Amino acid sequence: MGSGSTSLQDRPQAAVRRKFDRLLREIAKFGAVGGAGLLVNLLVFNLVRNVTGLQVVRASIIATVVAIAFNYIGFRYFTYRDRDKSGRTREMTLFLVFSAAGLVIENGVLFLATYGFGWDSPLQSNVFKFLGIGLGTLFRFWSYRTWVFKAMPAASAVAGAESILQEAEMQQRRHDEHVSR
Repeated sequence: MGSGSTSLQDRPQAAVRRKFDRLLREIAKFGAVGGAGLLVNLLVFNLVRNVTGLQVVRASIIATVVAIAFNYIGFRYFTYRDRDKSGRTREMTLFLVFSAAGLVIENGVLFLATYGFGWDSPLQSNVFKFLGIGLGTLFRFWSYRTWVFKAMPAASAVAGAESILQEAEMQQRRHDEHVSR
């Protein structure tokens, strides 16, 4: 009887641990794609800035757009490959809307540093580009996981059904033990 009550107490802890482990894996995958996207963003930014002579923020916007396209592929087919794929038009629309908001955050930081404070050396531009990417990334992580790449409803339904079945089996075992006494 003592082990049965321990099992009931351990179940919520195990469920919390599984959710935490899933979140850590999601963050790691998001970070891997985001890290590669960061490199793409900074490489394209510096290439466009140095080769074309475009203004800093314009070069940054081009780099951000290239990184957004790169990241969508990584998020859809790596980070969130197990998520609901039925509403691709909705997913793409939301992804673009939240990516555009992230683009404004990212490039707003660079714009403020460049035109507000006059910090426009190559080093300063890269520092503020990096800072803007960081702030934009926090927003994107929240918005993508909350609105764009939603968990499949069936997965939670299956997990709920399994827990109900396990509970029913435990009650049946208790009943059988009580009857056999």
